[in-house]
Amino acid sequence: MGAPVAAAAALANTRTGCKIVTGALLVFALFAALLTTPLIAIPFALAGHSVATAVERRPALVANSEWAYPLAGDYFKGRGFGFNPVNGCSYCSIDHQGYDMARGCGATVYAAGAGEVITAGSYQGYGNAVRIDHGGGLVTLYGHMQWGSLRAAVGATVAAGAPIGAEGNTGRSFGCHLHFEVQRDGAAIDPQPFMASLGLQLK
Repeated sequence: MGAPVAAAAALANTRTGCKIVTGALLVFALFAALLTTPLIAIPFALAGHSVATAVERRPALVANSEWAYPLAGDYFKGRGFGFNPVNGCSYCSIDHQGYDMARGCGATVYAAGAGEVITAGSYQGYGNAVRIDHGGGLVTLYGHMQWGSLRAAVGATVAAGAPIGAEGNTGRSFGCHLHFEVQRDGAAIDPQPFMASLGLQLK
């Protein structure tokens, strides 16, 4: 028993032996990391699921009985309406027809106003999108939502502040965000002054 131990000790004192010992320790550390990863990752995944559920159940801020913010709480503003080129994005439109806002991938998206859902699913370059007809030629569009997140179907009637999907990165998108668009008689109009006229200030 003493001879193998002595041989191992002698090998460890050589340059080759040090490399072998270091390699063995790295393999052991990697194996230990693989075994302990689920113990660390599962609680974080469960905690993340709980946070997402809490956000989804939180109601959107409704200014009156007819209109609400499409995202609840604070958000980052992306591109606004009009001339807004994106450096390094060959497929992004130069004349932006909506208002980009982001709370993070998976954040709940709400109907800004009451109306009938006329689109729910893949729509042009908007990816997974919802369009709501509010009557009088007024339509709102919610683009780039996550696949499988839609909570509204074509023909359904939704109320202001009703959850309709989750923020995503589908279609011609360059990162998780909501493309919020307002159309009047088929033409896009600037969402900021429109929402401001309803008592809902966008950034």
